[in-house]
Amino acid sequence: MTILIDKIALIHLDNGRILSTRSRGKDVYYLPGGKREPGESDTDTLVREISEELAVAVRPGTAVHVGTFQAQADGHPEGTVVQMACYTAEYEGEPVASSEIAEVVWLTYADRDQVAPVDQLIFDDLHQRSLLR
Repeated sequence: MTILIDKIALIHLDNGRILSTRSRGKDVYYLPGGKREPGESDTDTLVREISEELAVAVRPGTAVHVGTFQAQADGHPEGTVVQMACYTAEYEGEPVASSEIAEVVWLTYADRDQVAPVDQLIFDDLHQRSLLR
């Protein structure tokens, strides 16, 4: 039996680098975002999670779906799959580590081995499209 974790993530690229986060107590990086709560749309989840994690305000009308990716969930038993719908969006403010986030970093494709499995698929996709250096 497969267990599915439904997540939404922000893809923010700047000069070939991608904004990533590391949660307290974790040793891998994840794209900012998180799990959908009951009744939330993708955009609602994106706005709430990014506000909680990065202390910035996503402009809901600017959210654009980039792709949805699935992989084995990091730190979960085999058969637990994370499905991550990824969006770009404009936001107001400067990203800072907030809530459970210990660190905010800019990564390149060379850092692929330091991110969660689903993020590795996203890094591959962005790199193939010449968006991530």
